[in-house]
Amino acid sequence: MTLSEELIWRGFKAETTIKDPKFLDEKSHNFYLGADPSADSLTIGNLAALMMCAVFVRHGYTPYLLAGGATGQIGDPKDTVERDLKPLEEVEYNKQCISAQMGKVLMNAVPEGFKSKNLKMLDNLDWFKDMGYLEFLRKIGKNFSMTQLMDRKFIKSRMGEGGSGISYAEFSYTLIQGYDFYHLYKEYGIDLQLCGADQYGNASTGISLIRKLENAEAHVWSTPLIIDPVTGRKFGKSEGNAIWLSAMPTELPSGLISENYTTVFDFYQFWLSQPDTSAEYLLKIYTIYERAEIEDILKRHNEHPEEHIAQKALAKGVTEVVHGAEATEAVISLSEKLFSKDVVFSEGDIEQAALILPVKPLGATLVDDLVCTGLVSSKSEARKMIKSGAISVNGRKITNEAEVVNFPSILKKGKNKFAVVK
Repeated sequence: MTLSEELIWRGFKAETTIKDPKFLDEKSHNFYLGADPSADSLTIGNLAALMMCAVFVRHGYTPYLLAGGATGQIGDPKDTVERDLKPLEEVEYNKQCISAQMGKVLMNAVPEGFKSKNLKMLDNLDWFKDMGYLEFLRKIGKNFSMTQLMDRKFIKSRMGEGGSGISYAEFSYTLIQGYDFYHLYKEYGIDLQLCGADQYGNASTGISLIRKLENAEAHVWSTPLIIDPVTGRKFGKSEGNAIWLSAMPTELPSGLISENYTTVFDFYQFWLSQPDTSAEYLLKIYTIYERAEIEDILKRHNEHPEEHIAQKALAKGVTEVVHGAEATEAVISLSEKLFSKDVVFSEGDIEQAALILPVKPLGATLVDDLVCTGLVSSKSEARKMIKSGAISVNGRKITNEAEVVNFPSILKKGKNKFAVVK
């Protein structure tokens, strides 16, 4: 398939300034994709855009990934309310985290011949930190029409009747992002921006600046926001909890422990639990399997739906891209054992489990272990779960809340939540 054919086949086409997608097949371009450090981890919503980037790279395009150290200090405006400003040290920490994730995902999703030196990582703070306010107004503000801004959906919703209002900082956000595109065009010859459909308006600002200041042509290609085919909601959201690309909790600059993570085990299980009706849609977006492979997977699945062939292929493919082949092999092997009846866990099983599950040191009570590993949110919940028989240690149900786990063990809550004590 050509690039344009693959993008459309995989579902990576929403609004674009490119009238004929075949334009993308004529020659390769330098492109960029940006993400703001609003959290210390990306989600599977961001992952979809990165998978689209990988398609471009596999067809010979040169990628530039941008972590918004400058735009992250303001925050991309929401349709409803003003964002709280994040402390600068938190923005910096988040930026380092998501930069590493973006690079890792793209490297896992492109051919082995693509070297890390071919990937350019950028930070828009590098070109904004020394720019003065008056310089920005004269250079950029003077060359952008307020009429364009007032037509934006988020501006109308915030400033219209019943709206919450909008600060000048968030009102100006689109100019900052537009300048990014203009700067990257001049510095690196980047004439294509990739983005999610919700960023199309901001990306278009850059096109206007490039056209006006350089008398040149640039384009935007956006991908649809991923919607759960079953619920109709934004994909990856369940009771308000996102599916994160980070696998383990980390300590934030504030000293608090981040909650923005999904263990490799839970990540794999999330994809494994997708319904048949979503399988083809998600396989195209979130894996690097080629068309013939996906068609074969779906054919075998339809012949034996009870074997969940499509879900297993989906879970394996996505987990390999995000967490690597070694972690994926470990989680597949462990999953088979964790859900087997009367299984006896060896020392090797527990060591393997410690690579992909939350881990707590030996010596505490079972109640404390359940709380510290995140299996429950409080000691009262832990006691309740133990009393109801919902907790087991190495396959043995525990009903004594005073139990102390003093040997390497796998804890289980309910049917599919696990942690390790070692």
